[in-house]
Amino acid sequence: MKKGYSGVALYCRHKPDDVIVGMGNDEFDSEGRYIEAKFGNLSVISLYMPSGSSKEERQLVKYRCMDHMMAKLEEMKASGRDYVVTGDWNIAHKNEDIRNWKGNKKNSGFLPEERSWLDTLFDEVGFVDAFRELEQEEHSYTWWSNRGQAWANNVGWRIDYHVLSPSLKGKVLETEIYKDERFSDHSPLTIDYDYEI
Repeated sequence: MKKGYSGVALYCRHKPDDVIVGMGNDEFDSEGRYIEAKFGNLSVISLYMPSGSSKEERQLVKYRCMDHMMAKLEEMKASGRDYVVTGDWNIAHKNEDIRNWKGNKKNSGFLPEERSWLDTLFDEVGFVDAFRELEQEEHSYTWWSNRGQAWANNVGWRIDYHVLSPSLKGKVLETEIYKDERFSDHSPLTIDYDYEI
């Protein structure tokens, strides 16, 4: 893995009861894609799903990671714990989550298989897209290509999420995509919850 390519972190105001590094799969854990902090009955996870945009081999890695994560998310739901899974999921779910949806139907991050995977997660397994719990402005994105004038023209994708276990549905108070400063090709997604640790 090239230096600086991937990695996740959590910055916590409260000391966690426990921290788990890795999702339990060597292929993905060697790339630093998962960290979980436990606070009582709440787990907060920082997740970085693989991108498949560089080559077909990486898209296959992404599909394997999606399969592994779906099984893990189903286990999370069955556990009875509360979960907030944050991070770069590398998938724009619906047309409103990507500015140029017509031109990206065959591109990694907006492929039918990827979008269907999120449909299953939200509609069948019951996890919640926290950002969509509240009404949002049109063209709300979290990632912009460094090519062309994507940032300046807001030609973006919403690929960063807070995904909640079903038990946290209705707990979202406020959402914000912070764009006052540009830190990288992503903008931070912050969400306030009605939840005490």
